[in-house]
Amino acid sequence: MFSSPKHSFNNKVAVVTGAGAGIGKAVSAALAEKGAHVAIISRNEERLQNLKKELVRYNIKVLALPLDVANFGDVEKAAVRVEEELGPIDIWVNNAMVSVFSPVKEMTAEDYKRVTDVTYLGVVYGTLAALKRMLPRNSGTIVQVGSALAYRGIPLQSAYCAAKHAIQGFHDSLLTELLHDKSKVKVTMVQLPAHNTPQFDWVKSRLPNKAQPVPPIYQPEVAAKAILWAACHNRREWIVGFSSWKAVYGNNFFPALADKFLARVGYKAQQTNEPRFRDQPNNLFESVPGPFGSHGHFDKDARKRSIFFDLTRYRRAIFILIAFILVIVLIMKLKG
Repeated sequence: MFSSPKHSFNNKVAVVTGAGAGIGKAVSAALAEKGAHVAIISRNEERLQNLKKELVRYNIKVLALPLDVANFGDVEKAAVRVEEELGPIDIWVNNAMVSVFSPVKEMTAEDYKRVTDVTYLGVVYGTLAALKRMLPRNSGTIVQVGSALAYRGIPLQSAYCAAKHAIQGFHDSLLTELLHDKSKVKVTMVQLPAHNTPQFDWVKSRLPNKAQPVPPIYQPEVAAKAILWAACHNRREWIVGFSSWKAVYGNNFFPALADKFLARVGYKAQQTNEPRFRDQPNNLFESVPGPFGSHGHFDKDARKRSIFFDLTRYRRAIFILIAFILVIVLIMKLKG
């Protein structure tokens, strides 16, 4: 994936939050495979230790840090340990999140606070810890793992959508400040579509049926590839999947139409036909035990590649090629 030495991860130091399962685990594995030393952060120590055993086979250093990103003091202490044990942080990936599937009228104040503390403030805290170390060195990259829902709110996920909207605003502000200061520290945001991760096994839900990602669904390795690409290519934002592109740009031009469409299909699209177990444990306040991996239960429906993202990686070259072809066609017509 990275052929140029300029884009090598060998001996880089990377921090990944939400690394215990899902996209965070896939990103950690991808970084380790590319030769980066990785600090993995999650609330679940058992899964972190199991992941550490998987990653050390790549002959890199791994630091497992069990903590809750909603606690800034713990995040700051973790950053200190990373630099003491692994070295200066080159890449920080803010990926940790929690959510609640529920109509607004059934949500509680505690639900909103917790989702905000983890999904939004966890990003802020990770960014502050990274900046504290990157700015004096004038180098480093922070990757915010976003979502198409950072631009387009959908029913039944108001807390998560609000948190992702907040991350987008925070990202824009920070980006402009870094540009103003002419800093070489980079920040980018990767807007993801639905992915096949274990979050649907443990998300807090008040829905009648089991929660599911809204199709089209992608495997977490697609997200990992995009996040690694974003970490070494300077662009303010990366959009993964045509469905994300439609959500981002479609909402700019047809928000009322999107409102009506989501009101009609948004409830059913986020639920399977199987009734939800009423006593299903959730990870809102406490980590759910168990050997969860990167993938959830939707392997048969998940795509292993995003052709749209592959095209957007080389959009400048594609635009130049299209322009060149148009010029040639115009010249041929003029000669004819």
